[in-house]
Amino acid sequence: MKIVFAISEVEELVKTGGLADVGKALPLALKDAGEDVVIVMPYYKVLADSLDLPSACETQTLFTEYKVYNFEVRVMDWHGIPVYFVDYPEYFMREGLYSNAYEAYEDNGERFCFFSGAVLATLQAINYSPDVIHCHDWHTAMLPYLTAYDNTGFFDKTRTVFTIHNAAFQGVNLLEKVPFLRHHPGILAQVHGGYINMLQSGIEFATKVTTVSPHYAQELLTDLGSHGLHERLVRRKTDLSGILNGCDYTQWNPATDSFLPEHYDVDNLLPKQTCKHALQEKSGLPMNVSIPLIGMVCRLTEQKGFGYILPILDELVQHNVQIVIVGTGDPKMCMDLGEFAQNHPSQFAFINGFSSEHAHLVEAGADFFLMPSQFEPCGLNQMYSLAYGTIPIVRAVGGLKDTVVDNRHSEDATGFVFEQPRPEALLACIRRALLFYYEHPVKFREMQQRGMKTRFTWERAAGEYIKLYESMFV
Repeated sequence: MKIVFAISEVEELVKTGGLADVGKALPLALKDAGEDVVIVMPYYKVLADSLDLPSACETQTLFTEYKVYNFEVRVMDWHGIPVYFVDYPEYFMREGLYSNAYEAYEDNGERFCFFSGAVLATLQAINYSPDVIHCHDWHTAMLPYLTAYDNTGFFDKTRTVFTIHNAAFQGVNLLEKVPFLRHHPGILAQVHGGYINMLQSGIEFATKVTTVSPHYAQELLTDLGSHGLHERLVRRKTDLSGILNGCDYTQWNPATDSFLPEHYDVDNLLPKQTCKHALQEKSGLPMNVSIPLIGMVCRLTEQKGFGYILPILDELVQHNVQIVIVGTGDPKMCMDLGEFAQNHPSQFAFINGFSSEHAHLVEAGADFFLMPSQFEPCGLNQMYSLAYGTIPIVRAVGGLKDTVVDNRHSEDATGFVFEQPRPEALLACIRRALLFYYEHPVKFREMQQRGMKTRFTWERAAGEYIKLYESMFV
């Protein structure tokens, strides 16, 4: 099957977040399963500065009634997968992918609608007629619409899959600020109050709609969990499915992790104490292997549950516990966490920033990993934590609910889960975890080992996507 991945970022090439992880892992898994895969993505400045790529074809031209777009198509072989880059410097030769140092680019809607159109032009230019175009998030959400309105005949047999990685980001833009779309024959039907919602259009026009975990798919069908898209998604209910992301265990493996001072595995957890000492030392906390340590690495946003965390910190440090939070984001949250760390230096550490070394060390050195998210489409850190024998404390939402088994409900428990979106519910869950740590050390070790044996592979995810692709041709 010929599959096109249209995506805005791919880990190892360019990355700002978890979308890039999928952009790398899933195409590679599909290729390993025997599928014919190509990737199409923008040729950003960071790529142009580091790669000197040849053109794949002659200069391409797209027209609208407002503008002429002349762009190049660059190509490289990447792990056996052809990657085609849309090279249009006016839109992509910028320091950031989606924003400068201060704010998002005002023309993001236009930039990525053009990119979606350029994907179709690129495929025709290289004469690659795909069975499936797999689109990802709002950046490529207009591709199903553009494919449906294509009148060349080239894509008559092509099906589209649209994956929602986070429905909170929808690509809402004034149509008048998106010249690339203004001339399209059916576009006015997608406009409401002068605005176009790209994510909404992707949902409406894609052959199939997916998201990144089964439980998040269920949440998207509810008024509370749909981010305002409830009615559209309910109408596509029979075409909506949730396929859980995988985890890259080549990067996240405590037996081989180059960031760790000592390696360990499921049969020998003793070196995890060395990692704990290293984390305490790096974070400026007293080096005490017996005190339970809770770690957290994330963006500092409301989504990640800081509305539940901040109100309970005073009560939490009444317990014999250490806490390390690593991340950057909301300035007010940074200030509050920094101030709390100054006032509780022996129990609480806040590292304002991000480094891969610190992220890996938290996963290895902590006893618990905290993810009390408001919503979490899939989540990866809980998967990393399980692999490292670090017990997740999570809220029962999205992919967290699909991957962590609460100790109250099963002898196969791998973590601690709470449901109610309230600070006191989080505090009760953490207290339950601390009690378990102190009173049941043998069972705690068994829980760690169960987590380390748990696997969420991209091979499994690729198999589910292949079944989905094939179902569109029955």
